[in-house]
Amino acid sequence: MVQAPERTHSPRRRFRSLALLSGAAAIALLAAGCAGGSSSASNGEFGFPETEQQADSTITVWVDNTRVAAADAFKAANPDVPIDVVTYDGSANGSNSFQTKIQLFDKAKKGWPDVVWSTQTNDAAWASQTTPGSQPFAAQLDGGLVDSELIDGFTAGSLDPCTVDGKIYCLRNDLAQNVLWYDKTLFDQFGYTLPTTWEEYQELGEKVAAEHPGYIIGAAGDAWTPEIYMWASKCQAGDVTAVREITVDTTSEECQRMADLLDTSIANGSVTTESVFSPSFVQKYAGKVLAMPGPVWYSGAIFNSPDSLNVPAGQIGAATPLTWDGEDVVTGNVGGGTWYISSHSANLASAKKFVEFAATSDEYQVELNPGLPAFAAAGEKWVAKQADSGYFAGDLDALTDSASLVWSGWGSPTFSQEAVWAKTVTPVITSGGTISDTLEEWGQAIKDQAQVNGYKVG
Repeated sequence: MVQAPERTHSPRRRFRSLALLSGAAAIALLAAGCAGGSSSASNGEFGFPETEQQADSTITVWVDNTRVAAADAFKAANPDVPIDVVTYDGSANGSNSFQTKIQLFDKAKKGWPDVVWSTQTNDAAWASQTTPGSQPFAAQLDGGLVDSELIDGFTAGSLDPCTVDGKIYCLRNDLAQNVLWYDKTLFDQFGYTLPTTWEEYQELGEKVAAEHPGYIIGAAGDAWTPEIYMWASKCQAGDVTAVREITVDTTSEECQRMADLLDTSIANGSVTTESVFSPSFVQKYAGKVLAMPGPVWYSGAIFNSPDSLNVPAGQIGAATPLTWDGEDVVTGNVGGGTWYISSHSANLASAKKFVEFAATSDEYQVELNPGLPAFAAAGEKWVAKQADSGYFAGDLDALTDSASLVWSGWGSPTFSQEAVWAKTVTPVITSGGTISDTLEEWGQAIKDQAQVNGYKVG
Protein backbone atom coordinates (compact mmCIF):
# COMPACT_ATOMS: atom_id res chain seq x y z
CA MET A 1 0.00 0.00 0.00
CA VAL A 2 1.16 3.53 -0.76
CA GLN A 3 0.70 5.94 2.15
CA ALA A 4 0.03 9.62 1.63
CA PRO A 5 3.20 11.52 2.56
CA GLU A 6 3.48 13.68 5.64
CA ARG A 7 3.44 17.43 5.15
CA THR A 8 4.43 19.83 7.87
CA HIS A 9 2.27 22.72 8.97
CA SER A 10 4.62 25.56 8.14
CA PRO A 11 4.11 28.76 10.17
CA ARG A 12 4.09 30.73 6.92
CA ARG A 13 1.33 28.64 5.38
CA ARG A 14 -0.83 28.90 8.50
CA PHE A 15 -0.24 32.65 8.58
CA ARG A 16 -1.47 32.92 5.03
CA SER A 17 -4.74 31.40 6.09
CA LEU A 18 -5.23 34.47 8.27
CA ALA A 19 -4.65 36.83 5.35
CA LEU A 20 -7.32 35.50 3.02
CA LEU A 21 -9.98 38.15 3.32
CA SER A 22 -11.89 39.72 0.46
CA GLY A 23 -12.28 43.46 0.22
CA ALA A 24 -16.00 43.13 0.90
CA ALA A 25 -15.29 41.04 3.97
CA ALA A 26 -12.64 43.48 5.17
CA ILE A 27 -14.99 46.44 4.84
CA ALA A 28 -17.70 44.51 6.66
CA LEU A 29 -15.32 43.58 9.44
CA LEU A 30 -14.16 47.18 9.81
CA ALA A 31 -17.78 48.25 10.10
CA ALA A 32 -18.26 45.61 12.76
CA GLY A 33 -15.15 46.80 14.58
CA CYS A 34 -13.18 43.58 14.13
CA ALA A 35 -11.36 43.85 10.84
CA GLY A 36 -9.01 40.99 9.98
CA GLY A 37 -10.13 38.68 12.77
CA SER A 38 -12.28 35.60 12.88
CA SER A 39 -15.54 35.41 14.74
CA SER A 40 -15.20 35.77 18.47
CA ALA A 41 -18.62 34.31 19.18
CA SER A 42 -18.29 31.25 21.35
CA ASN A 43 -21.83 30.56 22.49
CA GLY A 44 -23.24 27.22 21.49
CA GLU A 45 -22.06 23.71 22.14
CA PHE A 46 -19.55 23.72 19.27
CA GLY A 47 -18.16 27.24 19.53
CA PHE A 48 -20.65 29.16 17.39
CA PRO A 49 -24.26 30.38 17.75
CA GLU A 50 -26.57 27.52 16.82
CA THR A 51 -29.97 27.64 15.18
CA GLU A 52 -32.74 25.77 16.99
CA GLN A 53 -32.22 22.19 15.88
CA GLN A 54 -34.83 20.09 14.05
CA ALA A 55 -33.52 16.54 14.05
CA ASP A 56 -35.69 15.23 11.22
CA SER A 57 -35.47 18.24 8.93
CA THR A 58 -34.24 17.96 5.36
CA ILE A 59 -30.70 19.19 4.74
CA THR A 60 -29.92 21.15 1.59
CA VAL A 61 -26.61 20.21 0.00
CA TRP A 62 -24.90 22.21 -2.76
CA VAL A 63 -22.61 20.26 -5.08
CA ASP A 64 -21.22 20.62 -8.57
CA ASN A 65 -22.03 18.04 -11.24
CA THR A 66 -19.03 15.85 -10.40
CA ARG A 67 -19.91 15.71 -6.69
CA VAL A 68 -23.47 14.55 -7.39
CA ALA A 69 -21.93 11.10 -7.08
CA ALA A 70 -21.07 11.84 -3.46
CA ALA A 71 -24.67 12.82 -2.75
CA ASP A 72 -25.99 9.71 -4.48
CA ALA A 73 -23.61 7.49 -2.51
CA PHE A 74 -24.70 9.16 0.71
CA LYS A 75 -28.37 8.61 -0.11
CA ALA A 76 -27.72 4.95 -0.79
CA ALA A 77 -25.84 4.51 2.49
CA ASN A 78 -28.23 6.69 4.53
CA PRO A 79 -31.76 6.32 3.12
CA ASP A 80 -33.24 7.58 6.40
CA VAL A 81 -31.63 11.04 6.09
CA PRO A 82 -33.80 13.54 4.15
CA ILE A 83 -31.62 15.44 1.70
CA ASP A 84 -32.26 17.99 -1.04
CA VAL A 85 -29.40 18.15 -3.54
CA VAL A 86 -28.85 21.40 -5.47
CA THR A 87 -26.24 21.66 -8.22
CA TYR A 88 -24.23 24.80 -8.90
CA ASP A 89 -20.85 25.59 -10.44
CA GLY A 90 -18.88 25.03 -7.24
CA SER A 91 -17.25 28.46 -7.68
CA ALA A 92 -15.22 26.90 -10.50
CA ASN A 93 -12.66 29.09 -12.28
CA GLY A 94 -12.98 31.73 -9.61
CA SER A 95 -16.62 32.55 -10.30
CA ASN A 96 -17.06 33.43 -6.59
CA SER A 97 -20.64 32.16 -6.78
CA PHE A 98 -20.45 30.52 -3.34
CA GLN A 99 -19.64 33.77 -1.54
CA THR A 100 -22.01 35.84 -3.66
CA LYS A 101 -24.97 33.57 -2.91
CA ILE A 102 -24.21 33.44 0.80
CA GLN A 103 -24.02 37.25 0.96
CA LEU A 104 -27.56 37.39 -0.45
CA PHE A 105 -28.80 34.92 2.15
CA ASP A 106 -27.05 36.93 4.88
CA LYS A 107 -28.98 40.02 3.79
CA ALA A 108 -32.25 38.11 3.64
CA LYS A 109 -31.38 36.32 6.91
CA LYS A 110 -32.69 33.05 5.52
CA GLY A 111 -32.14 30.49 2.78
CA TRP A 112 -28.68 29.21 3.71
CA PRO A 113 -27.84 25.66 2.54
CA ASP A 114 -26.74 23.16 5.20
CA VAL A 115 -23.72 21.85 3.29
CA VAL A 116 -21.67 23.40 0.49
CA TRP A 117 -19.01 21.95 -1.78
CA SER A 118 -16.45 24.37 -3.23
CA THR A 119 -13.76 23.78 -5.83
CA GLN A 120 -11.72 26.57 -4.24
CA THR A 121 -9.24 26.36 -1.37
CA ASN A 122 -9.57 29.92 -0.10
CA ASP A 123 -13.24 30.16 0.88
CA ALA A 124 -12.57 29.52 4.57
CA ALA A 125 -11.04 33.00 4.70
CA TRP A 126 -14.34 34.78 4.18
CA ALA A 127 -16.71 32.01 5.33
CA SER A 128 -15.16 32.06 8.82
CA GLN A 129 -15.73 35.81 9.26
CA THR A 130 -18.60 37.77 10.76
CA THR A 131 -20.44 40.36 8.71
CA PRO A 132 -22.70 43.08 10.12
CA GLY A 133 -25.87 41.40 11.33
CA SER A 134 -24.80 37.88 10.49
CA GLN A 135 -22.58 35.24 12.03
CA PRO A 136 -19.93 33.45 9.93
CA PHE A 137 -21.42 31.08 7.39
CA ALA A 138 -19.00 28.24 8.08
CA ALA A 139 -19.42 26.22 11.22
CA GLN A 140 -16.26 25.63 13.22
CA LEU A 141 -15.55 21.92 12.91
CA ASP A 142 -12.86 21.33 15.54
CA GLY A 143 -14.85 22.73 18.46
CA GLY A 144 -16.53 19.38 19.01
CA LEU A 145 -18.77 19.18 15.97
CA VAL A 146 -16.37 16.82 14.17
CA ASP A 147 -14.39 14.30 16.20
CA SER A 148 -10.72 15.17 16.62
CA GLU A 149 -9.73 11.61 15.67
CA LEU A 150 -11.32 12.08 12.26
CA ILE A 151 -9.67 15.48 11.76
CA ASP A 152 -6.30 13.97 12.68
CA GLY A 153 -6.83 11.38 9.95
CA PHE A 154 -6.33 13.89 7.14
CA THR A 155 -3.00 14.02 5.35
CA ALA A 156 -0.73 16.38 7.23
CA GLY A 157 -1.07 19.90 5.85
CA SER A 158 -4.17 19.18 3.80
CA LEU A 159 -6.44 21.15 6.14
CA ASP A 160 -4.22 24.23 6.16
CA PRO A 161 -6.50 26.04 3.65
CA CYS A 162 -9.41 25.31 6.01
CA THR A 163 -7.63 26.72 9.06
CA VAL A 164 -8.19 30.34 10.09
CA ASP A 165 -6.88 31.71 13.37
CA GLY A 166 -6.16 28.18 14.54
CA LYS A 167 -9.70 26.91 13.93
CA ILE A 168 -10.85 24.51 11.22
CA TYR A 169 -13.84 25.49 9.09
CA CYS A 170 -13.92 22.91 6.30
CA LEU A 171 -12.77 19.42 5.34
CA ARG A 172 -10.60 18.95 2.28
CA ASN A 173 -11.92 16.58 -0.36
CA ASP A 174 -8.83 15.86 -2.43
CA LEU A 175 -5.21 16.78 -3.01
CA ALA A 176 -4.53 18.59 -6.27
CA GLN A 177 -0.79 19.02 -6.73
CA ASN A 178 0.57 18.87 -10.27
CA VAL A 179 2.59 16.01 -11.75
CA LEU A 180 3.73 15.22 -15.29
CA TRP A 181 1.24 12.91 -16.96
CA TYR A 182 2.56 11.06 -20.01
CA ASP A 183 1.54 8.45 -22.55
CA LYS A 184 4.14 5.68 -22.30
CA THR A 185 2.87 4.01 -25.47
CA LEU A 186 3.45 7.14 -27.52
CA PHE A 187 6.87 7.78 -25.94
CA ASP A 188 7.92 4.24 -26.82
CA GLN A 189 6.46 4.51 -30.30
CA PHE A 190 8.24 7.78 -31.05
CA GLY A 191 11.47 6.81 -29.29
CA TYR A 192 11.39 9.83 -26.99
CA THR A 193 12.86 10.11 -23.49
CA LEU A 194 10.68 11.35 -20.67
CA PRO A 195 11.79 14.87 -19.66
CA THR A 196 12.77 15.64 -16.08
CA THR A 197 13.44 19.38 -16.50
CA TRP A 198 11.53 22.24 -18.07
CA GLU A 199 14.41 22.74 -20.50
CA GLU A 200 14.05 19.13 -21.68
CA TYR A 201 10.29 19.60 -21.82
CA GLN A 202 10.65 22.55 -24.21
CA GLU A 203 13.12 20.60 -26.36
CA LEU A 204 10.67 17.72 -26.49
CA GLY A 205 7.94 20.07 -27.68
CA GLU A 206 10.15 21.33 -30.49
CA LYS A 207 10.86 17.76 -31.59
CA VAL A 208 7.18 16.82 -31.44
CA ALA A 209 6.22 19.88 -33.47
CA ALA A 210 8.76 19.00 -36.16
CA GLU A 211 8.36 15.23 -36.24
CA HIS A 212 4.77 14.62 -35.14
CA PRO A 213 2.73 17.76 -35.75
CA GLY A 214 -0.73 17.59 -34.22
CA TYR A 215 0.49 15.88 -31.05
CA ILE A 216 0.81 17.95 -27.89
CA ILE A 217 2.76 17.96 -24.62
CA GLY A 218 0.53 20.34 -22.68
CA ALA A 219 -2.45 22.68 -22.61
CA ALA A 220 -2.59 26.38 -21.71
CA GLY A 221 -6.20 27.20 -22.44
CA ASP A 222 -7.73 26.96 -18.99
CA ALA A 223 -8.06 29.53 -16.23
CA TRP A 224 -5.77 27.44 -14.01
CA THR A 225 -2.88 27.55 -16.50
CA PRO A 226 -0.80 29.83 -14.21
CA GLU A 227 -1.27 27.37 -11.34
CA ILE A 228 0.26 24.61 -13.47
CA TYR A 229 3.07 26.48 -15.19
CA MET A 230 3.82 29.81 -13.51
CA TRP A 231 3.49 28.43 -9.98
CA ALA A 232 5.92 25.60 -10.82
CA SER A 233 8.41 28.20 -12.09
CA LYS A 234 8.31 30.06 -8.75
CA CYS A 235 6.75 33.10 -10.37
CA GLN A 236 5.86 35.55 -7.61
CA ALA A 237 2.41 36.36 -8.91
CA GLY A 238 0.89 36.73 -5.48
CA ASP A 239 2.96 36.06 -2.39
CA VAL A 240 0.83 36.78 0.68
CA THR A 241 3.53 37.96 3.07
CA ALA A 242 1.50 39.34 5.98
CA VAL A 243 -2.04 40.12 7.00
CA ARG A 244 -3.48 42.28 4.22
CA GLU A 245 -0.13 42.41 2.39
CA ILE A 246 0.82 40.80 -0.90
CA THR A 247 3.90 40.96 -3.12
CA VAL A 248 3.45 40.80 -6.89
CA ASP A 249 6.33 40.65 -9.38
CA THR A 250 5.37 39.05 -12.68
CA THR A 251 8.34 40.48 -14.57
CA SER A 252 10.91 38.41 -12.66
CA GLU A 253 13.19 35.90 -14.35
CA GLU A 254 11.12 33.09 -12.85
CA CYS A 255 8.01 34.40 -14.60
CA GLN A 256 9.80 35.31 -17.83
CA ARG A 257 11.39 31.90 -18.35
CA MET A 258 8.07 30.10 -18.17
CA ALA A 259 6.38 32.69 -20.35
CA ASP A 260 9.11 32.18 -22.97
CA LEU A 261 8.69 28.40 -22.77
CA LEU A 262 4.94 28.61 -23.21
CA ASP A 263 5.16 31.19 -26.00
CA THR A 264 7.57 28.96 -27.93
CA SER A 265 5.49 25.84 -27.35
CA ILE A 266 2.20 27.51 -28.23
CA ALA A 267 3.71 28.98 -31.40
CA ASN A 268 4.96 25.61 -32.63
CA GLY A 269 1.72 23.86 -31.69
CA SER A 270 3.12 21.47 -29.09
CA VAL A 271 1.08 23.21 -26.37
CA THR A 272 -2.54 23.96 -27.20
CA THR A 273 -4.62 26.93 -26.12
CA GLU A 274 -7.77 24.81 -26.10
CA SER A 275 -9.45 24.16 -22.77
CA VAL A 276 -9.03 20.53 -21.74
CA PHE A 277 -12.76 20.41 -21.02
CA SER A 278 -13.90 21.74 -24.37
CA PRO A 279 -15.46 19.39 -26.95
CA SER A 280 -12.93 20.65 -29.51
CA PHE A 281 -10.04 19.54 -27.29
CA VAL A 282 -11.29 15.95 -27.32
CA GLN A 283 -11.97 16.07 -31.05
CA LYS A 284 -8.51 17.39 -31.87
CA TYR A 285 -6.32 15.60 -29.35
CA ALA A 286 -7.83 12.24 -28.41
CA GLY A 287 -4.94 9.82 -28.90
CA LYS A 288 -2.49 12.69 -29.45
CA VAL A 289 -1.57 13.82 -25.93
CA LEU A 290 2.04 12.79 -25.49
CA ALA A 291 2.46 14.55 -22.13
CA MET A 292 0.50 16.93 -19.91
CA PRO A 293 1.61 18.75 -16.77
CA GLY A 294 -1.45 18.90 -14.57
CA PRO A 295 -3.13 18.10 -11.26
CA VAL A 296 -3.64 14.64 -9.81
CA TRP A 297 -7.33 14.78 -10.64
CA TYR A 298 -6.57 14.80 -14.38
CA SER A 299 -6.25 11.01 -14.03
CA GLY A 300 -9.98 10.43 -13.73
CA ALA A 301 -11.32 13.68 -15.14
CA ILE A 302 -9.44 13.63 -18.44
CA PHE A 303 -7.42 10.51 -19.21
CA ASN A 304 -9.63 7.75 -17.82
CA SER A 305 -12.93 9.37 -18.66
CA PRO A 306 -15.33 8.31 -21.42
CA ASP A 307 -16.42 11.95 -21.63
CA SER A 308 -12.89 13.17 -22.32
CA LEU A 309 -9.75 11.58 -23.81
CA ASN A 310 -10.73 8.05 -22.74
CA VAL A 311 -7.15 6.77 -23.11
CA PRO A 312 -6.94 2.94 -23.17
CA ALA A 313 -5.51 1.09 -20.20
CA GLY A 314 -1.77 0.62 -19.86
CA GLN A 315 -0.72 3.85 -21.56
CA ILE A 316 -0.89 6.70 -19.06
CA GLY A 317 1.83 7.15 -16.44
CA ALA A 318 2.58 9.75 -13.77
CA ALA A 319 6.06 11.24 -13.36
CA THR A 320 7.61 13.54 -10.77
CA PRO A 321 6.96 17.24 -11.48
CA LEU A 322 9.44 18.95 -13.76
CA THR A 323 12.12 21.28 -12.41
CA TRP A 324 14.43 23.89 -13.85
CA ASP A 325 17.95 22.64 -14.41
CA GLY A 326 19.94 22.81 -11.18
CA GLU A 327 16.97 23.75 -8.99
CA ASP A 328 14.97 21.79 -6.44
CA VAL A 329 11.72 20.25 -7.61
CA VAL A 330 8.62 22.28 -6.80
CA THR A 331 5.14 22.13 -8.22
CA GLY A 332 1.86 24.01 -8.27
CA ASN A 333 -1.64 23.10 -7.15
CA VAL A 334 -5.00 23.26 -8.92
CA GLY A 335 -7.91 23.11 -6.53
CA GLY A 336 -8.52 20.30 -4.12
CA GLY A 337 -12.10 20.98 -3.14
CA THR A 338 -13.56 21.62 0.29
CA TRP A 339 -16.73 20.73 2.22
CA TYR A 340 -18.48 23.22 4.52
CA ILE A 341 -21.18 22.86 7.14
CA SER A 342 -23.36 25.92 7.63
CA SER A 343 -23.45 27.44 11.09
CA HIS A 344 -27.09 28.27 10.29
CA SER A 345 -28.08 24.63 9.82
CA ALA A 346 -31.12 23.44 11.75
CA ASN A 347 -29.88 19.87 11.43
CA LEU A 348 -26.19 19.89 12.30
CA ALA A 349 -26.19 16.17 13.02
CA SER A 350 -27.25 15.28 9.48
CA ALA A 351 -25.02 17.95 7.92
CA LYS A 352 -22.07 16.56 9.85
CA LYS A 353 -22.98 13.04 8.79
CA PHE A 354 -23.01 14.08 5.14
CA VAL A 355 -19.71 15.99 5.22
CA GLU A 356 -17.89 13.25 7.08
CA PHE A 357 -19.22 10.69 4.60
CA ALA A 358 -18.31 12.77 1.55
CA ALA A 359 -14.81 13.62 2.81
CA THR A 360 -13.75 10.30 4.33
CA SER A 361 -15.90 7.32 3.34
CA ASP A 362 -14.58 4.53 1.14
CA GLU A 363 -17.93 4.47 -0.66
CA TYR A 364 -17.21 7.85 -2.19
CA GLN A 365 -13.56 8.69 -1.67
CA VAL A 366 -12.11 5.35 -2.73
CA GLU A 367 -14.74 4.11 -5.16
CA LEU A 368 -15.96 7.28 -6.88
CA ASN A 369 -13.69 10.26 -6.22
CA PRO A 370 -11.73 11.12 -9.41
CA GLY A 371 -8.93 12.73 -7.35
CA LEU A 372 -6.52 11.64 -4.63
CA PRO A 373 -8.40 11.78 -1.29
CA ALA A 374 -7.09 14.17 1.35
CA PHE A 375 -8.21 11.76 4.08
CA ALA A 376 -5.07 9.67 4.50
CA ALA A 377 -6.65 6.23 4.95
CA ALA A 378 -8.86 6.74 1.90
CA GLY A 379 -5.91 8.14 -0.04
CA GLU A 380 -3.86 5.04 0.68
CA LYS A 381 -6.66 2.80 -0.57
CA TRP A 382 -7.33 5.04 -3.58
CA VAL A 383 -3.71 4.93 -4.78
CA ALA A 384 -3.56 1.17 -4.21
CA LYS A 385 -6.78 0.75 -6.18
CA GLN A 386 -5.44 2.82 -9.07
CA ALA A 387 -2.19 0.86 -9.08
CA ASP A 388 -4.04 -2.47 -9.00
CA SER A 389 -6.53 -1.46 -11.67
CA GLY A 390 -4.14 -2.12 -14.51
CA TYR A 391 -5.02 1.22 -16.04
CA PHE A 392 -1.79 3.06 -15.39
CA ALA A 393 1.65 2.43 -16.85
CA GLY A 394 4.20 2.01 -14.08
CA ASP A 395 3.85 2.85 -10.39
CA LEU A 396 2.06 5.84 -8.97
CA ASP A 397 4.67 6.98 -6.48
CA ALA A 398 4.70 10.43 -8.11
CA LEU A 399 1.14 11.06 -6.96
CA THR A 400 2.05 10.82 -3.29
CA ASP A 401 5.67 11.99 -3.50
CA SER A 402 4.60 15.28 -5.08
CA ALA A 403 2.18 16.22 -2.30
CA SER A 404 5.00 17.78 -0.29
CA LEU A 405 6.50 19.66 -3.25
CA VAL A 406 3.96 22.47 -3.66
CA TRP A 407 5.91 25.77 -3.72
CA SER A 408 5.02 27.95 -0.75
CA GLY A 409 5.66 31.26 -2.51
CA TRP A 410 2.33 31.27 -4.33
CA GLY A 411 -0.24 32.68 -1.94
CA SER A 412 -3.99 32.19 -1.83
CA PRO A 413 -5.69 35.57 -1.50
CA THR A 414 -9.45 35.56 -1.52
CA PHE A 415 -9.64 37.01 -5.02
CA SER A 416 -9.18 34.45 -7.77
CA GLN A 417 -5.88 34.27 -9.65
CA GLU A 418 -7.72 32.14 -12.18
CA ALA A 419 -10.24 34.87 -12.90
CA VAL A 420 -7.49 37.49 -13.33
CA TRP A 421 -5.56 35.26 -15.75
CA ALA A 422 -8.71 34.35 -17.71
CA LYS A 423 -9.59 38.01 -18.16
CA THR A 424 -6.10 39.33 -18.81
CA VAL A 425 -3.96 36.65 -20.46
CA THR A 426 -6.22 34.02 -22.01
CA PRO A 427 -7.75 36.38 -24.62
CA VAL A 428 -4.24 37.42 -25.66
CA ILE A 429 -2.85 33.94 -26.25
CA THR A 430 -6.00 32.64 -27.92
CA SER A 431 -5.83 35.53 -30.39
CA GLY A 432 -2.19 34.96 -31.26
CA GLY A 433 -0.44 37.20 -28.76
CA THR A 434 2.29 36.17 -26.33
CA ILE A 435 2.39 35.72 -22.59
CA SER A 436 5.75 37.49 -22.44
CA ASP A 437 4.21 40.69 -23.77
CA THR A 438 1.39 40.38 -21.23
CA LEU A 439 3.40 39.77 -18.05
CA GLU A 440 3.36 43.40 -16.93
CA GLU A 441 -0.34 43.78 -17.69
CA TRP A 442 -1.09 40.54 -15.86
CA GLY A 443 0.86 41.72 -12.83
CA GLN A 444 -0.93 45.07 -12.79
CA ALA A 445 -4.28 43.32 -12.99
CA ILE A 446 -3.33 41.22 -9.95
CA LYS A 447 -2.24 44.34 -8.06
CA ASP A 448 -5.44 46.16 -8.97
CA GLN A 449 -7.56 43.24 -7.80
CA ALA A 450 -5.55 42.95 -4.60
CA GLN A 451 -6.02 46.63 -3.80
CA VAL A 452 -9.76 46.40 -4.46
CA ASN A 453 -9.81 43.57 -1.93
CA GLY A 454 -7.99 45.63 0.67
CA TYR A 455 -4.42 44.38 0.31
CA LYS A 456 -1.31 46.49 0.64
CA VAL A 457 0.66 45.62 -2.47
CA GLY A 458 4.43 45.33 -2.51
